[in-house]
Amino acid sequence: MPSTPKTGTVPGDFRLPGGRLGGGTFHRSDYSLHAQRGNPVILAFYPGDDTPVCTAQLCSYSDGLEQLQSAGAVVWGISAQDLDSHERFARSRNLRMPLLSDPDRAVARSFGITAPLIGLRRSVFIIDAEGRLHWKHVTAVGATFPPATTLAAQLATLPA
Repeated sequence: MPSTPKTGTVPGDFRLPGGRLGGGTFHRSDYSLHAQRGNPVILAFYPGDDTPVCTAQLCSYSDGLEQLQSAGAVVWGISAQDLDSHERFARSRNLRMPLLSDPDRAVARSFGITAPLIGLRRSVFIIDAEGRLHWKHVTAVGATFPPATTLAAQLATLPA
């Protein structure tokens, strides 16, 4: 299994299907990391839709979305579930950030966070506007996550 990328390095590009709840519709499209150059990107990898810790994590980020977006950031939740599952999850919790589907965990593997039994380790990566890894939080077990305020504080350390 590859190790997680080191801060300062440029993670490989990826394109994943995803969807975002807006105006009562779950808008589906493809999301590419490279297409976000010029904006910081928060990648929140989580083990599964509608599980207790994942729900708390994604609700925290959705509730703090304005604060994160005011720093120019794009926030994506990524897990292995399909888009139908993501749509149900987004609707049931009114999640406002895009949820991306990584069904074969190829992107999770490229970030070095796959794990036996749970599929992937709960992890958050902040990619800066130039595409370099600025900050990461990777859990061993997955019972904790950095709150939106911690992510906002990390975004505040990015060059203007």
